[in-house]
Amino acid sequence: MATATKRGKSYRIRASSGYTVDGKQVQPSTTWTPDPGMTPKQEQRELTRQMVLWDEKCAGGALGSHTKFQAFAQQWFSEYVEVYLGPRTIENYHQCEARVYKALGHLYLDKITARQIQTFINSLGEPGVNQRDQSKGLSPKTIKNYLGFISGVFSYAVKMGMLKDNPCSRITTPAMRQQEKKCYDVEQTQAFLNVLMEEAPLRYQVFFALAIFGGYRREELCGFEFSDFDFEACTATVNRVSLYTPANGIFTSHPKTEKSHRILKLPAFIFDLVKHLRAEQAEKRLLLGDQWHESGRLFTKQDGSPVQPHFAYQWLQRFCATHGFPFYGIHQFRHLNATLLINNHEDIKTVSAALGHSQTSTTLNIYAHALAAAQARASQALADALPVTIKKAR
Repeated sequence: MATATKRGKSYRIRASSGYTVDGKQVQPSTTWTPDPGMTPKQEQRELTRQMVLWDEKCAGGALGSHTKFQAFAQQWFSEYVEVYLGPRTIENYHQCEARVYKALGHLYLDKITARQIQTFINSLGEPGVNQRDQSKGLSPKTIKNYLGFISGVFSYAVKMGMLKDNPCSRITTPAMRQQEKKCYDVEQTQAFLNVLMEEAPLRYQVFFALAIFGGYRREELCGFEFSDFDFEACTATVNRVSLYTPANGIFTSHPKTEKSHRILKLPAFIFDLVKHLRAEQAEKRLLLGDQWHESGRLFTKQDGSPVQPHFAYQWLQRFCATHGFPFYGIHQFRHLNATLLINNHEDIKTVSAALGHSQTSTTLNIYAHALAAAQARASQALADALPVTIKKAR
């Protein structure tokens, strides 16, 4: 609430306008002078009104002379992002900095309007923004990441009492178009597995068998340790992920969501492969001696240290080209797993749990096409089981 101090014939009115980037309260002031003919009662009533007006004017954080967007964003990084968020999220936010600071960094927080942010967001989708391909702008997903960065800064300012409103809540971003995921059909998968087990090195046999039958994310596969496998129950537990960023190198982190911590039962032959892989590593350990870096991981470099998460990508490209298989990337095996489960009439909760999705809605959105196709087949099967003959009208 604003306060007033009498100074001669005038009043100095102060109100809180939030806090500076250093946490100091900002209290801008104004002066009001009563009209000469006012009675004491009229003067007091008008003073109260002026105090309310000044309080409302200051509400929302009049910080224009104190904090620019870039200065506060950098403080947001040190106070919040680097303390509470994961390395990969931090890396993604850092990648947004250059463009955002160029457009908004020099502006004061309380002066940035939703229109200015919208103009910047629109420019990201225009041709010439993408430096790798000058014919098109950034993808809708990348544009949403930029808005997430800007919104994160404003949300923190609101939380710290520096602003009353986050203008990003009024911004529109390009629609995300959910494309049908490409993956092998049953025949292609069987052919792929046949050649894989006949010709591929053991580590890739294990990697892609787990990818197909477990539907694991790439970082989950690279995070597997031998201790995660129960060879009697034939189950595997996701306890960690292995990630890479240029700033941090290869590092271990927690699974993507709480439900990504999961235990799946897998075919017995996979556990035989894992045993063989453990024996193969034991032989390498003996050969290298003290040069071996024990990590406990299934997939390692020649010295036993963890591999980068993309280690199997180029190998798969060459393997597919050599044997005439279409190349859809490593993530396609996760989609393959989900599609096979859906086609096998598993309910959506089971599929979602197997994939480690935090919500079944995520599974429904990603695999809507596969679910629709499965429903159509079920409907046709029902029609075939219950044939109905309609009499022709006379």
